[in-house]
Amino acid sequence: MYNHGRMLPYLYAVFTILLVLFMSSPTITAIILTKNEEIHIERCIRSISSVCNEVIVVDSYSTDHTGEIAQSLGATFVQHEFIHQAQQFNWAIENLHISGDWIWRIDADEYIEHPLGEKVKEAIATCDSDVNGIYVNKKIIFLGKPLKHGGWYPAQQIKIIRKGHGMSENKPMDEHLIITDGRTISIDGDQTDENLNSLTWWTDKHTRYADREAFNMLAMAYDMDDKSNEVEAKLFGNGAERKRWLKIRYARMPLYIRPFLNFFVRYFLFLGFLDFNHRWYILQGFWYRYLVDAKIYELKKSLNFDDEKIKAYISERLTSSAQ
Repeated sequence: MYNHGRMLPYLYAVFTILLVLFMSSPTITAIILTKNEEIHIERCIRSISSVCNEVIVVDSYSTDHTGEIAQSLGATFVQHEFIHQAQQFNWAIENLHISGDWIWRIDADEYIEHPLGEKVKEAIATCDSDVNGIYVNKKIIFLGKPLKHGGWYPAQQIKIIRKGHGMSENKPMDEHLIITDGRTISIDGDQTDENLNSLTWWTDKHTRYADREAFNMLAMAYDMDDKSNEVEAKLFGNGAERKRWLKIRYARMPLYIRPFLNFFVRYFLFLGFLDFNHRWYILQGFWYRYLVDAKIYELKKSLNFDDEKIKAYISERLTSSAQ
């Protein structure tokens, strides 16, 4: 005799499979900001394209082959005048048609490692509706060597936000993604920063960065930085919150002493020497921070070390950057 009861588990399994197949999974749009990134853009897009349903490249009028490479790989390519990273990303999410339910922010010289993509897809398919941001590991590879110590890893940051529930802090340097409501979750997977340009290119770039960072440090020291949408400063918070708390204290320390302290803490106390990458710790941990201080001193000297003039200068810069 035919046993209907024995068929029920099989029918249930078939029904579950069909339900999964026909349910619409959450979609992801990747946003990549570029300027002359032909050396990196293919690696970046290929690493993210299997995870994302849409890739949008927002370009600052590159003069190399960034656009052709991006479009040949199926990315949407748009161009917009660049002010700083935060402004460019916020312009993109406010003005472009983004089809994804989630937005993945990735730099052109970054790529995601395979386990991370699968973990993110699983997370957005199963997370609660009030989850609007996802932290992932930031890994840095400098001149072929990964940084695992010195406080550089895993250095989790929000890289994925639910559309309509997040944005970038409005900061000219060291900006982070933030969510405007809801809560975040954390995924143990690497989004890797590995720039392939020469050391000359790197030092030239950081010389330019030092101008913006000098202003950023001054604004923080005088408590005039924009706090309307920024990561909360908390010593015992997550990685980004702790970094912001420490940076505020760093900004108020004496010039020229703090670069030495930064190097000592990262290289010795946080065991950076175990990375066997002294070039990174000397250049990023000391030289760059010293250059920032030199630029701050130069600016203060030009304003006769007058606090009121310095505050007026900061206020004027903040007003012009907000326009």
